[in-house]
Amino acid sequence: MQANAVAVIQEYKEKSRKRFLLIIIGLCICAVSFISDILIGPSWLTLSETITAIFQREIVPVTTKVIVWTLRMPAALMALGVGASLGIAGASIQTILDNPLASPYTLGISAGAGFGAALAVVFGGFLSEIIGTSLVPIYAFTFSILTCMLIYFMGRFRNLAPETMLLCGLGLSFLFQSLQSLLQYISSPEALQSIVFWLFGSLAKADWFTVAIIYVVLLVIVPLILADAWKLTALKLGDEKASSLGVNVEKLRIKIFILISLLTSFAVCFVGVIGFIGLAGPHVARILVGEDQRFFIPLSAVFGAAILSLASVISKLVSHGAMLPIGIVTGLIGVPFYFSLIFRSQKRYLK
Repeated sequence: MQANAVAVIQEYKEKSRKRFLLIIIGLCICAVSFISDILIGPSWLTLSETITAIFQREIVPVTTKVIVWTLRMPAALMALGVGASLGIAGASIQTILDNPLASPYTLGISAGAGFGAALAVVFGGFLSEIIGTSLVPIYAFTFSILTCMLIYFMGRFRNLAPETMLLCGLGLSFLFQSLQSLLQYISSPEALQSIVFWLFGSLAKADWFTVAIIYVVLLVIVPLILADAWKLTALKLGDEKASSLGVNVEKLRIKIFILISLLTSFAVCFVGVIGFIGLAGPHVARILVGEDQRFFIPLSAVFGAAILSLASVISKLVSHGAMLPIGIVTGLIGVPFYFSLIFRSQKRYLK
């Protein structure tokens, strides 16, 4: 009996070491992608120029310093921060709804942000001139939060199943997309161009202030989610079993939903609609480490960051001298993941 217990402990430690190693490998991928994102652009830099500019910027030419520190590094850091945010949000939503197809994009949160941004572009010009700043991030944040609240309260007051809440999110997504189309129809050509650019998703307008906001939000919210990692793992056993283990299921769902609402809202309000990162990151993490939330959530963040950063690199390589909107690239990457999840879910339900 004692020998079996020792064997189980050794096996657990070995699995934990492998999972930590996977996180380290993911972080290395992020580091390589981050350097590549800074290196690649209309004005290509060499690897030595990029490394020197990052770590010894006082000795590089002013032009190189401006390219690296003003133009490219904020966008590269924003890609990692937003990717990590959407990866964590997707993983947490999938856990509390017990559905691998749930994500900020499929729940309509991104569509709500898009409608808010379109509303700000069409009707917020006068207010923007008064307060001296763009209202697009404010409106996008507000409507993404309202979408989250609407989904949650519909589920709570109607006592909807998690699968039905996902369908409600899809319905809201169609609603907001229709309203976006209406705003595009009545807007001026200049406003239409701004709306379409924002809806494509872009890292081009990232600056140090918005990057700081994203990382502060991550530093505050991620520890709060990880503090309930064992409760989220218990939730995967079912509500009844989780309750028998002392988990207040309803309170846990409310807390996590509020946290991921904030995380998603801050992410999408600065960069626009970026789809499927919340599906792809958790999907890869689940294959590698399973449902143990202590490793699943961090690895979802790492792979979400890596995928969005790699998408940023690809967007620069596709068209020489220009940058393809990153939302197009993530859509092309995410569609295969989406269909693979549908087919895997179908097989599970048929068993």
